[in-house]
Amino acid sequence: MNNNIDTIDLEDELFEHFRFEVPKGQASLRIDKYLMSLIQNATRNKIQTAATEGNIFVNDARVKSNYKVKANDVVRVMLTHPPYENHINPENIPLDIVYEDDALLLINKLPGMVVHPGHGNYTGTLVHALAYHFDNLPMNSSERPGLVHRIDKDTSGLLVIAKTEAAMTHLAKQFEAKTSEREYVALVWGNVVEEKGTIEGNLARHLKDRMQMAVFADPEIGKPAVTHYKVLERFGYVTLISCQLETGRTHQIRAHLKHIGHPLFNDERYGGHLILKGTTFTKYKQFIDNCFKALPRQALHAKTLGFVHPTTGEMMRFDTELPQDFQDCIEKWRGYSKSHGTDQEGEE
Repeated sequence: MNNNIDTIDLEDELFEHFRFEVPKGQASLRIDKYLMSLIQNATRNKIQTAATEGNIFVNDARVKSNYKVKANDVVRVMLTHPPYENHINPENIPLDIVYEDDALLLINKLPGMVVHPGHGNYTGTLVHALAYHFDNLPMNSSERPGLVHRIDKDTSGLLVIAKTEAAMTHLAKQFEAKTSEREYVALVWGNVVEEKGTIEGNLARHLKDRMQMAVFADPEIGKPAVTHYKVLERFGYVTLISCQLETGRTHQIRAHLKHIGHPLFNDERYGGHLILKGTTFTKYKQFIDNCFKALPRQALHAKTLGFVHPTTGEMMRFDTELPQDFQDCIEKWRGYSKSHGTDQEGEE
């Protein structure tokens, strides 16, 4: 077998993006050059990267970028996401716009809305809504229109959207330089003993559950992440806290809080949908179930966002109220805490 070919793993979850049958009479030609002539906007570097990552196949076998095509070869470019992920059809989805000018806008994202298309979410995202309401938004480094940063599907709160290339560049640099202000409100399991503190630890994909992020002590693994927190209100078995992000890694708050033993309330992915603190009484279980129904998602809200305006140079700071579902859950805990007392750790 040609040394430039690896056999295909039939268990790979790949999707066909391009397919070409090499015509008769085609002279021997490196596959990277061959594909450059056929795929619009493709660069040799992108094609070589695709080959390195095992995404180019000839006759159902992986090939390297120096493979030379011949007549009747069937060439396919296979990627891990469906081909329509980056094809955005505008959708008339209402947006809660907090602020807007010629350079940017602030959106208060509702819980349940995915920010951008991805595996399993190809419609109904914030990007689809932006495409409907705004023309010619600049692309970020991931080819997603307008997005400077993102928050998780079931996290609510503030997002800044760039409307010009200059604004995108300016805002992205602020987030990268950690000069933007991002404050979240979270309800977590357990009594957070310290009034304030800092969580530090590199974040990378969990070794067993790839849908989770985890903290690693090895500085060579993952990316550095820093979260500052302070207690806002105590309810005995749960604590309302504020989290200030110094970095903005995927699932940072969720993973950091689980790491210190205080998962977000009702965060299914990180175990917070289980009763982690409290009593064994049936009435308590019913109370928790009612709280989960009131707040059917992780208890996390991006409450405050601050940054320097890319055009005026003015420091801007925006603040939002907690969504009604979050407020309803807090009120339930506030009532429970008052009627049962707050010194409850001994009842576990």
